[in-house]
Amino acid sequence: MRNTHLKFLLLAMIALSVVGCQQPKHSFNILDFGAKGDGSTINTTAINKTIKKCNESGGGTVMVPPGTYVSGTIVLLSNINLHLDPGAKLLGSKDTIDYLLMKNALFNEGYNRYGLIYSVDASNVSITGTGEINGNGTYFMNGIDKPHMGGGDFNRKFIRQGNEFMKTGTIFDDGPVSYNYRPGLMIIFERCNNVSLQDITLKDSPEWTVRLGDCDNVNVEGISILNNQIIPNSDGIHCTNSRNIRISNCNIFAGDDAIIVTGFSNQPSPTDAAWQGPATGNKTGYAENVTVTNCVLSSRSACIRVGYGHHPIRNLVFSNLVMYESNRGIGIFARDNSSIENVLFSNIVINNRLHSGHWWGKGEPIHISSLPDSPKGVAGKVRNIRFTDISAQSETGIVIFGTKENPIEDIQMDRVRLNINSGKYTLTYGGNFDLRPAYKPELQVFKHDIPGIYAQYVNGLDVRNFKLTWGNDLPSFFTHGIECQNVNDLLIEGFAGTANSNASGSQKIKLENSILRTKNN
Repeated sequence: MRNTHLKFLLLAMIALSVVGCQQPKHSFNILDFGAKGDGSTINTTAINKTIKKCNESGGGTVMVPPGTYVSGTIVLLSNINLHLDPGAKLLGSKDTIDYLLMKNALFNEGYNRYGLIYSVDASNVSITGTGEINGNGTYFMNGIDKPHMGGGDFNRKFIRQGNEFMKTGTIFDDGPVSYNYRPGLMIIFERCNNVSLQDITLKDSPEWTVRLGDCDNVNVEGISILNNQIIPNSDGIHCTNSRNIRISNCNIFAGDDAIIVTGFSNQPSPTDAAWQGPATGNKTGYAENVTVTNCVLSSRSACIRVGYGHHPIRNLVFSNLVMYESNRGIGIFARDNSSIENVLFSNIVINNRLHSGHWWGKGEPIHISSLPDSPKGVAGKVRNIRFTDISAQSETGIVIFGTKENPIEDIQMDRVRLNINSGKYTLTYGGNFDLRPAYKPELQVFKHDIPGIYAQYVNGLDVRNFKLTWGNDLPSFFTHGIECQNVNDLLIEGFAGTANSNASGSQKIKLENSILRTKNN
């Protein structure tokens, strides 16, 4: 009797184990709905049918098996996990007619063709697996001999190089290239709750790779974004007015900013009387509570960008990051009457350089600026920003640029190490500040000497244990170790560094209309 009981128990355990290894109860394979992974069939209808059936069955997993599945816009509904098996590839169609045409929800004007995946007003949505989503972005671009020159956002008369700066007819090795048309943002989650991206590889986006717009509770872990870095606006992850976001263990190689936190939204600001929270997604209206950790980043613009948009931005932590071959390391930009506060950066390695072509930024490892972006605009406050244990190799210095009307408040730097060297484009692009976007031409790109740290119109600046070294062949527009103008409540403590020895008259520390809290060294 005892042996019979043990045998029954063993059989029950085996049965449970088999059940546990089976696919989820609601698992739907796109092949069963007519999809073909032959690399040529357009599978938009088949994949969307699969998702709809899964949703109607209460949710579950939509399986994408090995193969190459060409598609236009896929609409991801609530309670769906889109899972790509190893060897599975979703490939963006080369015909823009296959992408949804929808009103531009981000800027509330005009229409956009959306990209490969679109999810709106949804909950419990995810994209997982070790397969690949490829936007086919390079197909839509012109060649390197047809550069993207921008829309009149600089005036050469204010720039050190004058008419030689980005001279028409020049081929720019670093891009960006131009295009005649292209699909929209590759993956969009708009007003969604409980979003997850895990392990997936995202390649060759034609524009922003991932946009998290007005979302709440997002986890991004272990993904790779591998874009063509000469494609303009091929950003990595755009967190636009979203909250409670965790990004970790990612590898991002982007043609524009790599990870971005902005206050963009088509909703009124929560500080406006007209504010009403959406039914799903971010109901507070604050871009807040974001952590980014253990990531490797490369960008033609900024690896980390914080700012733009009219919604307040607060409570962000960036830690344990490696940034390489980027035009900027970290950028914080107050432009649209949106405050930016309570932001921490720690344990970060930055290796950046000047890039040729129409990219914003001039090689700064750290850039903070606050100024209006329109004739009647008022920039929001920037306050309580902390940098700790930063090691940077760069071709220019740190810029903290407030204005009399928009002073920056409470900036702390502790154990920042900066080595400045000359590079390939030092003479053709260097010796300028780049504050774009700015409506005044004299504040877009303009001639300026380059100290190790330059700060103006700051109320509360602590620089502790700053170590600065200069390369031997730097031109004379590299000047002071630290230069401060109109800085109140200034502390400089433990500064190990000098002025650039190639610039006569430069100083270790140059202060103008600035008030020290304690004696500098």
